[in-house]
Amino acid sequence: MLDTPRLSLRSWTDADLLPYTQLNADPRVMRYFPRVLSAPESRAQMSRLQAFLVAHGWGVWAVTLKSTGEFIGMTGLHAVEKDSGIPHAPLTEIAWRMLPDHWGRGYAPEAARRVMQFAFEVLALDAVHALTATVNGPSRRVMTKIGMEDTGEVFDHPALPAGHVLQRHCLYVMTRGRWEREMAG
Repeated sequence: MLDTPRLSLRSWTDADLLPYTQLNADPRVMRYFPRVLSAPESRAQMSRLQAFLVAHGWGVWAVTLKSTGEFIGMTGLHAVEKDSGIPHAPLTEIAWRMLPDHWGRGYAPEAARRVMQFAFEVLALDAVHALTATVNGPSRRVMTKIGMEDTGEVFDHPALPAGHVLQRHCLYVMTRGRWEREMAG
């Protein structure tokens, strides 16, 4: 488990299934994803996330409020394979998703900073990347808030069809050196 002043990032439990399904079925949350997910898709995805955490000791965690234990979203790291079609792969991507009732409170940046600390101090990664649709202003703001640098690279996401509104993606990066400088300064 990883903690921040207000949040706990922890392994997944059966109690997370309903709010996780709601998260993935909410069109506001999934606006910058190709589509919402069904309940069976969310269940399968949650099972994969938990299995990866158990097997590797890192991955995508459930995010809960320390004060109440309420599930509010997810954040963590995802391995992007060399043959993914994503620039600079293989790479480690940071991702987050929060329930709308908890937007605008700084939870996504708070959780993401803790994940980056884990990535650099525990996993000793050289870099953490983030990618999103170029039109996804909210995630791009989080990337900037947590100190990530826009690489200026724009690419067509290989999993999306030509002409899809979300096809154009951008890439952000935080290097270990930059992280260490920010923590020292």
